[in-house]
Amino acid sequence: MGGVDKASIEWRGRTLLEYALDAVTDAAEVVVVGDWVPTERPVTFTREEPVRGGPAAGVLAGLDAFAGAPRHVVVLAVDMPRVTMSTVDRLRDAAEGRDGAVLVDSHGRRALAYVFSVEALRAARPDAEAAYGMSLRALLGELDLAAVPARGDEAHDIDSWDDLA
Repeated sequence: MGGVDKASIEWRGRTLLEYALDAVTDAAEVVVVGDWVPTERPVTFTREEPVRGGPAAGVLAGLDAFAGAPRHVVVLAVDMPRVTMSTVDRLRDAAEGRDGAVLVDSHGRRALAYVFSVEALRAARPDAEAAYGMSLRALLGELDLAAVPARGDEAHDIDSWDDLA
């Protein structure tokens, strides 16, 4: 999308970040990995080092930015405005007794919508150098993740202006 900050893009009168924050309304603490943008909800903004280090580096940077000690974390791409609290609840339920859960589309492809056990995510963590440029699939390779089928188009993400339209 030409390098535009997706968090600030408006869809149906609201920013994509607002939709993502709505999906985790019940979270005690929220960390956003990305550049600061105004929000009505208090959140902690952080960035991976170096910036644009890839999805695994972003997830790990977000994990490190929590002030508290959560048992589970929700990882949600900002460009998935159809993910709701109900989606996150289904992921949380499916993650019980496992390392986590992931939303999958009708073709079985993983969307960037997860719930993880913090303990499992920390155990999978490589050193900082190895995390740079690492894919999320490589980071999560050994984790026991439940696949949660998407309902309707909740796994759809916005990767182009056509997707937004």
